Amino acid sequence: MMIKPSKILSLLLACGLFSCAEKSAETAENTQPNVLVIYTDDVGYGDVSAYGGKIPTPNIDQLAADGLLFTNAYATAATCTPSRYSLLTGEYAWRAKGRGVAPGDASALIRPGVETLPAVMQRAGYRTAVIGKWHLGLGGDNGPDWNGELNPGPLEIGFDYSFIIPATGDRVPTVFVEDHHVVGLDPNDPIEVNYREKVGDRPTGKDHPELLKMMWSHGHNHTIVNGVSRIGYMAGGEAALWRDEDFAQTFVDKASGFIQAESEKPFFMYFSTHDIHVPRIAHEQFQGATDFGPRGDVIVQLDWQVGELMKLLKEQGLEENTLVIFSSDNGPVLDDGYVDQARELTGDHAQNGGLSGGKYSALEAGTRVPFIVKWPAKVQANTSSDVMFSQVDLLASFAAANQVSYDSSQAIDSENHYETLIGESETGRYALVQEALFSNLAYLRSDGYKFIPGNEGPEMVPWGPIIRTGFAEQDQLFNIQSDPKETKELSADNPEILAEMKEELRKIVEQ
Repeated sequence: MMIKPSKILSLLLACGLFSCAEKSAETAENTQPNVLVIYTDDVGYGDVSAYGGKIPTPNIDQLAADGLLFTNAYATAATCTPSRYSLLTGEYAWRAKGRGVAPGDASALIRPGVETLPAVMQRAGYRTAVIGKWHLGLGGDNGPDWNGELNPGPLEIGFDYSFIIPATGDRVPTVFVEDHHVVGLDPNDPIEVNYREKVGDRPTGKDHPELLKMMWSHGHNHTIVNGVSRIGYMAGGEAALWRDEDFAQTFVDKASGFIQAESEKPFFMYFSTHDIHVPRIAHEQFQGATDFGPRGDVIVQLDWQVGELMKLLKEQGLEENTLVIFSSDNGPVLDDGYVDQARELTGDHAQNGGLSGGKYSALEAGTRVPFIVKWPAKVQANTSSDVMFSQVDLLASFAAANQVSYDSSQAIDSENHYETLIGESETGRYALVQEALFSNLAYLRSDGYKFIPGNEGPEMVPWGPIIRTGFAEQDQLFNIQSDPKETKELSADNPEILAEMKEELRKIVEQ
């Protein structure tokens, strides 16, 4: 019997399509996910409505609805530079001096040769980018050369592309840096930065408060740029100065460009928002968006950024196989240097989620932060986890997931909890160390016991935020499972637990 040529063609096509479909399914199963880490600034445990906040955050809430919400996840420190250092290096920042909150003219804190999360991802075949706030220093031992090549920086520690603000929005220089150079700098108008004495002829907030669109409350009264006085003095660089209102759109645009660039490699992006750090100056479209003042408005702006990135992933067909992590570098603060009515207008919004303390503090609200994971291809939607997880574990976890070796002698504090991260395990950390103001430490175990060593630190953050530090001259012991506000000191009734925890912390510190 003769088979018609058309029938043969149909059979071949059918077999080919079946083979392709089979191959496609196999490829999807084995394809590395894109990884997008959205790292926010000063967003407290209760600032997101998915965690009980009163300010609407529908796009962030959708991440939780589509993924896994952690209720027991932690930044490593109650301030920004140490948390960022630990997330990127897998090492607690307090292990060496000089890793506290960095000044705006700090040398690079992470030098070439140090193991990093982006370097791990590069070795795993990813193209890597950092967009947004950096605050980990730039340049060699002599500090940054703002008018030349800013090296070392992100490109020397594992990032293929970098578009950043060097430190924070409230510190000079108020310029963007792309890869190794200040964006838009006129060589005939060089930048000069000084954190000790005034340079140039720009007015200061201290001498000319009438020029300000947002008054300073403490410590932010030096050079005025864009109607806001900053920490530190700056001269020159007029053409390169940023406009605070444009941060969110600028960072979203740069992230979009990188994500859409043609490449056969998956991407890893560390998207580090300026929101909701001070000065809280939202774009005009978000000003007055809430009844909570500028702080509420920048939370809405932050939520918009998340929404724009999620919309882009969907439009590009990347949503299904992109692992998104949303978290914060430390807990919340209201008055952090500017008169923006954050305290007066907070209303019934509990930014610390019912915990004690906040930014700078050894108490729980200092380091327990929102942490949401979305990965439609793998992570079950609308789930939650109370397993203990720390941001310092991202390095070891992604190394394990990609079967990439890493320098565990340097990334000494990172543990592989990848299965916990994606909701496939209920085994997390046994314990973690929390770093507070002045590098004072606390030690928290998964059984809920928390040890704060006695120290000479102040009871309150000393310069104005009205936040309890949790410090005391004597050792303190709490159980945050039964007492999340840390009101009942238990050391007298549990001397054996206190002694045990002191010894455990001692071993970690001396490791």
